[in-house]
Amino acid sequence: MQTALEIKFDSLEHYLSNLLALHLEKGHQIAVWRKPKSQFLQILIDKSGKAKKVSPFLEELPAGFIVHPFEDQEDKKAYYLEASSYFKIDLNIPLEDQKESIDAISIIKTNTESKTPINKSLFSSGENGLRESYFECSKQDFVELVEKGIQAIENGELNKIVPAKLKKIELTKEFDLVNSIKSLIHAYPNAFINFFHIPEVGSWLGASPEVLIQTKGDLFSTMALAGTQKAVGDNPLKNTAWTQKEIEEQALVSRYIVDCFKKIRLREYDEIGPKTVLAGNLLHLRSDFKVNMKGTNFPQLGSVMLELLHPTSAVCGMPRKEAFDFLRTHEKFDRSLFAGYIGPVNIEEETSIYVNLRTARLMDGFAILYAGAGVTEDSDPEKEWEETEMKCDIIGQHLNLQKKL
Repeated sequence: MQTALEIKFDSLEHYLSNLLALHLEKGHQIAVWRKPKSQFLQILIDKSGKAKKVSPFLEELPAGFIVHPFEDQEDKKAYYLEASSYFKIDLNIPLEDQKESIDAISIIKTNTESKTPINKSLFSSGENGLRESYFECSKQDFVELVEKGIQAIENGELNKIVPAKLKKIELTKEFDLVNSIKSLIHAYPNAFINFFHIPEVGSWLGASPEVLIQTKGDLFSTMALAGTQKAVGDNPLKNTAWTQKEIEEQALVSRYIVDCFKKIRLREYDEIGPKTVLAGNLLHLRSDFKVNMKGTNFPQLGSVMLELLHPTSAVCGMPRKEAFDFLRTHEKFDRSLFAGYIGPVNIEEETSIYVNLRTARLMDGFAILYAGAGVTEDSDPEKEWEETEMKCDIIGQHLNLQKKL
């Protein structure tokens, strides 16, 4: 029997479209991703036929892909796609030259291409395990939310708050998932490009710029990412001037990470930054934190910091409990998986979990885009609205693309 690759595919897009369509048609769970600055497209398929939930003790989990909403669930668990099949494709090598390595993993065996359009299976989701709310935030709604946040900060109730909005855009009949994934990969080399589908939860597409936690060998790392500007000019990294508001916003996130280290009495860490980084057409301030887990005798640091960090002050605010309560009271929609965390766990002896930012939920006929903005006492509500529009556009402009002939 032929493998999918033995069919005469004339491009990676054709191969990937067929692979996704076949597994979506079978009701399988799928995750596809490209790590920042990586040349590999990685694909994981869970053929179990049902959504699995696990406690996020990362060191004990089998190879898989984790998906956690913004809010903690009652059972304190996350969705988990376990790797029935996993393989990767080198984007710098023609697909036909990788036939042996892909065949060796034996991911699909079929002698026919899928007869079901990919979009039909993509949107055929069962009952959603998350609260549903598609309240589209108007400019006035968001500006008023920011103003309430500034007032709470001035009253001494908060140090920082990160209000969010959602935006609905139409998906045309020409929408093509693989074309959108390909476009994101080319446009954002420094982002975590991801697509995942869990029938009970839905289909999500994103390009996250922010690592939540990463472990590889004995090294643990995380980052503080905040402050946003539009990238302008031929060399935006050198031409950027940050305002005091943006510098302080990023410093709050860094201090939050340091406070988490202090809670677990971890003093041996390296802090690098802040420095200006490019994420798509936006600039951010970023500080990197690194810990030698063997040297500090802390092999479970990944799981411990995951619990302490989420949701970070970059997506929620400070103090965390008060900020979270403010958002639950004043935001008019459920964030669902936006500002939660996602990523591969124990794949090739590495775990890379990202904050689920610059993301869209794909629905039948439309997509829901999500974006937030860090608000401090120096914030301008109009500028915060503009920032969320720019963030929504990072994903929105890569949907409804026309295929190149």
